[in-house]
Amino acid sequence: MKEVNATIITIGDELLIGQTIDTNSAFIAQELNKIGIWVKRRIAVGDNEKDICQALDEESKNADIILLTGGLGPTADDITKPLLCNYFGGRMVRNEQVFQHIHYLFEKVFRRSGPMLERNLKQADVPDNCTVLMNERGTAPGMWFEKDGKVYVSLPGVPHEMKGLMQKEVSPRLLKQFQMPVILHQTLLTFGVGESTLAEAIKDWEEALPSYMKLAYLPHYGMVRLRLTATGDDKDRLEQELEKQIIQLKELAKQWLIIDEDLTMQQVVAKLLKERKQTVGTAESCTGGYIAHLLTMDPGASSNYKGTVVAYDNQVKKDLLGVSQQALESVGAVSEEVVTQMVKGVLQNLKTDYALATSGIMGPDGGNEKKPIGMVWIAVGNAKKIETKEFHFRFDRMRNIEQTSIAALAMLQQFIKAQNK
Repeated sequence: MKEVNATIITIGDELLIGQTIDTNSAFIAQELNKIGIWVKRRIAVGDNEKDICQALDEESKNADIILLTGGLGPTADDITKPLLCNYFGGRMVRNEQVFQHIHYLFEKVFRRSGPMLERNLKQADVPDNCTVLMNERGTAPGMWFEKDGKVYVSLPGVPHEMKGLMQKEVSPRLLKQFQMPVILHQTLLTFGVGESTLAEAIKDWEEALPSYMKLAYLPHYGMVRLRLTATGDDKDRLEQELEKQIIQLKELAKQWLIIDEDLTMQQVVAKLLKERKQTVGTAESCTGGYIAHLLTMDPGASSNYKGTVVAYDNQVKKDLLGVSQQALESVGAVSEEVVTQMVKGVLQNLKTDYALATSGIMGPDGGNEKKPIGMVWIAVGNAKKIETKEFHFRFDRMRNIEQTSIAALAMLQQFIKAQNK
């Protein structure tokens, strides 16, 4: 079966100068991959008519589907809609369904007082040669064009609106339009090993993979995701072969394996706690609440996460967590003794099954010869046992915070599994 390829073009000067981070491309690529479409290229262009037209010309030679996001707003810098109208040789007409939807949003949802601006009403003007994709979440409709066997889809740049259109309109239409091969992924999460060492450990297995399977290494903060992808026409056969290969890979990587699902480290911890109906609390000094942020990113966190004490100042460590003045004076805040006492304070005050504590020097200053920048102590424990570990990171402040947080969650994950064997 012929591979179906796509290009994603994101539009906006703000993307090129780094003022806005492009999260739209990642989401669109994930949604396309779910239905068997490979994204071959991702391109960012500014609010420049010539550059956008050039990108469309070039990508129409390489891709079956071209998706654009951005430039559909009501202001002068939003040039995508009139540009596409000219590019495909259409004329602007007012779409009554979109027009009524805009009135509904302003009157019933936004509850704006006063007359509507003409620039808002013009959001209902679309090229007459496009298929309008209704945007239930905003005023800018999506637009679907076809030319020379290629599909062009223009979507709003607002992520919430783009996501709704991708899932409700674009993906279902593409499934009807194209016959796609099957694409299957299986991901393993490992921790505590570099990608080079991991690659060497599984080299013979990887070299023996069938031609329709591909392994990707995705390193991030002490973790390496191994994503095995299989492509073909027979889904049942692919699933069986993928499962067979994953079993072999899990055995080869078992000493570093965290989970055989595509989850973040905080999701792994949450999954373990939910399965066991247990809870955790945190005491954070150097990470300043970042671990709490990670643990509360997903819905349902309240069932297993009780809270944190951001004990950045030593007085807070003493008053809220019961850390002794003697320990702070004799060994300092960045020490095994202090993080151990912080864990005990969390267990006592938050009444959780497990506790985690961090204390370290994140930089760019504050270190010395005995306790250099990047030195961190982490403790995890429960009422019966507390484990500690010293780390030395070497990065800038933000990355040290992130690295510490992932390391702490990995320690907690390993501790929970060991206590529940």
